[in-house]
Amino acid sequence: MKIDKRIIPLAIGGLGIGTTEFTVMGLLPDIANTLKITIPEAGHLISAYAMGVVIGAPILIGYSVKFPPKKVLMVLMILFTLFNGLSAVMPDYTSMLIMRFMSGLPHGAFFGVGTVVASRMAGKGKEALYISLMFTGLTVANLLMVPLVTYIGHVYHWRIYFAIVALIGLFAILFLKLWLPAIESNQDTHFLEELKFLKNKQSWLVLGITAIGFGGLFTWFSYITPLMTIVAGIQSNQMAYVMILAGAGMVVGNLAGGFISDRLGPEKTCALLIFLMMISLAGVFFLAEHKNMALVLTFICGALSMSVAAPINIMMMKAAPKSEMMAAAFMQAAFNIANAMGAFLGGIPLEYGLSFKYPSLVGVGMTFIGLAISLRYRYLYGKESPENEDASVECVPCDK
Repeated sequence: MKIDKRIIPLAIGGLGIGTTEFTVMGLLPDIANTLKITIPEAGHLISAYAMGVVIGAPILIGYSVKFPPKKVLMVLMILFTLFNGLSAVMPDYTSMLIMRFMSGLPHGAFFGVGTVVASRMAGKGKEALYISLMFTGLTVANLLMVPLVTYIGHVYHWRIYFAIVALIGLFAILFLKLWLPAIESNQDTHFLEELKFLKNKQSWLVLGITAIGFGGLFTWFSYITPLMTIVAGIQSNQMAYVMILAGAGMVVGNLAGGFISDRLGPEKTCALLIFLMMISLAGVFFLAEHKNMALVLTFICGALSMSVAAPINIMMMKAAPKSEMMAAAFMQAAFNIANAMGAFLGGIPLEYGLSFKYPSLVGVGMTFIGLAISLRYRYLYGKESPENEDASVECVPCDK
């Protein structure tokens, strides 16, 4: 398959975002040691970033929707690069919490605008595939950059990873300037108009699936380092390879999710994949003590963590056809509510002294709720109807 170079700048941005969001999970013990805090307290840095995404996505989209998407994406990546660069020199826990929050602000807006741009560049019937190609940067981050930067952080210092993220951000800005086509902005909308999709029950169901269902996987991923080293018995200096395994799963799952969704339909694909998430997290709880099974489940959970990204975004764009960009931004907020909830709820059993496999049991409960919402959504909106036909993703020509 020939790669459309117009999608590459969005993928590079995703590479930087994925590196900053997920590397911190593999470096929690190092960060905790330097800042003289506990691992669960260090986990709050994950939640701070996620809350930055939740707050920043709708606000930044709301005030930028009238501007050309290309310029908006460049400004968002400039902010992302600045705040991550500053994170490298923050001296204490409080300042790190603040800077992680600030770093998260442009994250959701970038993917929100990028999702709509990717769908408009795609041909008919390829929308989910193009969205998955944009998210390839996120998955490649987990395959290559996260383990590499995790290794560098262990051997040298965890602060170096923020400098690396800032460097990736600079490359993203450059290629956005060079390769991203000019796409017309929506001059006839305003902030309150963009928020009207929140009156739609269909939109809230999609947000619920995302925030609760995906939170289950973040209970696992947020504490993957102590799970694999303490429960599965893997040496800490081997964690980079574990992260490569999880990243490989994400690459495969992301592309497979987009491919399957364009053929089976996003509603059916979403329900199936969330069911598999629930089964896999149960497997982690019961089998994590067995090293080989823990590694197999790391690949499977990694694949499932990204496989739903394309179909769930298509579902939201169908639910909010007149507010695509704001709806996509809210999706990123929902993903990061899932991140924050997963890290927080998954840490509760640890506060009571339970094993590091117990966060995945919390995850089973969260994915069960997500599955129930997904089945409800499919029952109500899974088949083509006049409402859904009107809400189909429109491919708007852009300047190639």
